Amino acid sequence: MKQSYAFVGLGHLGGHLAASLLRNGFAVTVFDRDPAAVEHLVNQGAAAAKNPAEAAARTGNAITCLPSPTVSETVLAGPDGLLDGLPQGATWIEMSTNGRDEIMRLAAIAAERGVETLECPVTGGVHLAARGRITALVGGDPALYARHRPAIKAMCAKPFLMGPIGSAAVIKVITNMLAFIHLVAAGEALMLARKGGLDLAQAYHAIIASSGNSFVHETESQLVLNGSYDIGFTMDLALKDLGFALKMAKDGGVPLDLAARVAAIFEQGKATYGGGAWSTMIVKLIEDAAGTDLRAPGFPATLEA
Repeated sequence: MKQSYAFVGLGHLGGHLAASLLRNGFAVTVFDRDPAAVEHLVNQGAAAAKNPAEAAARTGNAITCLPSPTVSETVLAGPDGLLDGLPQGATWIEMSTNGRDEIMRLAAIAAERGVETLECPVTGGVHLAARGRITALVGGDPALYARHRPAIKAMCAKPFLMGPIGSAAVIKVITNMLAFIHLVAAGEALMLARKGGLDLAQAYHAIIASSGNSFVHETESQLVLNGSYDIGFTMDLALKDLGFALKMAKDGGVPLDLAARVAAIFEQGKATYGGGAWSTMIVKLIEDAAGTDLRAPGFPATLEA
């Protein structure tokens, strides 16, 4: 018999994850501060709740996908939060990106109330989440993971159990750090191609077929070449994740010269375009500095869902 889940946080990513549960026959009760996001999921078969506590009480398990540890803590343990509705022995699956210290602290708060935690941040992009093809990075007890694996598989085609709580946070921070480094590098590479007189579309495809390729180039470079930059992920979120990486590096005595430089570039991007600007607009800094855009015909404004 399939588990039922409360789902809190129906943004660019969470809305697609909740929709995948519904498509796969799970009973889902949703809550979000945006009524339109709730209505969109209700139209797909979800039930709506007036707050996280009510959603959790109806279902007995909860999933969150939220923008920061502060918001996660409020939704979990604040007034009318999940812990006010979840019964003893329930499970909280946290799909937000957190630092290791943050998720371990939040899991301890949940454990004090008899609620077990799985961390399950995802990676691969909003377009893969829309198809249920995104990757899940899981941290927690293997038996607990086995209990909820059907739901995780319904949302995420490639789940990896990384180890105990905190393990998934480490690898998620690493993968995001690499993605932001690759994004800046891809922008610099495309500008070199542009200034070298190359056809940018041909250069894009040549890089894909080369040793210099990356997942970020294959996906986000398309949005740069289109000019939309619409990746569904903001400068603020990029800086949050880079901050996690730099804190881990400081705590562990690991020199991250390249990541620190990329974080500084993103600070410049936020100052120039705003924290709500798409993270892919970091390449616009290169375009503005060079006085040349990076446009080519035939590339999409958004990645295919």
